[in-house]
Amino acid sequence: MTSTENTGPAAKAPAKDPWDLPDVSDLVVGVLGGTGDQGRGLAYRLAKAGQKVIIGSRAADRAETAAAELGLGVEGADNAECARRSDVVIVAVPWDGHAKTLETLQKELAGKIVVDCVNPLGFDKKGAYALKPEEGSAAEQAAALLPDSRVTAAFHHLSAVLLQDPSIDEIDTDVMVLGESRADTDVVQALASRIPGMRGVFAGRLRNAHQVESLVANLISVNRRYKAHAGLRVTDV
Repeated sequence: MTSTENTGPAAKAPAKDPWDLPDVSDLVVGVLGGTGDQGRGLAYRLAKAGQKVIIGSRAADRAETAAAELGLGVEGADNAECARRSDVVIVAVPWDGHAKTLETLQKELAGKIVVDCVNPLGFDKKGAYALKPEEGSAAEQAAALLPDSRVTAAFHHLSAVLLQDPSIDEIDTDVMVLGESRADTDVVQALASRIPGMRGVFAGRLRNAHQVESLVANLISVNRRYKAHAGLRVTDV
């Protein structure tokens, strides 16, 4: 009898620790819409955490100006160059320019992890309210427009005011991360967790992105009522 006979079924490999996230410190992060408040704030926080960051804009000179103002080694480029040079690309453009921006960058974003943080919202005299794109959500629209990219969704619930405030050392919030590939969402969780005070939490597949994007309308109401910059914490994980 050989040593491999009658040894019983092979033991199952231990389940992967959901908090065992990859080292992302060497990844280059591009921020499309990096001259806007949300994109600029994310670029600042990631660069401050030691990430290499490139700001993208339709106009290269605007991106270069914003990058120079941020410092921290941040570079500026037009959107296409930003996408080409980055490993992970955060989409932080206004909702009304979301589809058009992505349509023009299909080639440059092919094979990249794309992190959509756009919130489709409308505003009237009653305040903010959620819009529902034909595809279901901004993230699903991105996935439809970028079939060769690895689309995820994250960074929706962050206060641009807090992100850009240099006097604040930590951002007290969780970041809900959605996507189809656990390897890709692990990368995005790890990026979020590099920012002091933040934690990336897996929150499902892209089909669940609409309610995550929509929750921003509720947070806007919270902020107006309580004069706050509210974020989210997920308990018991």
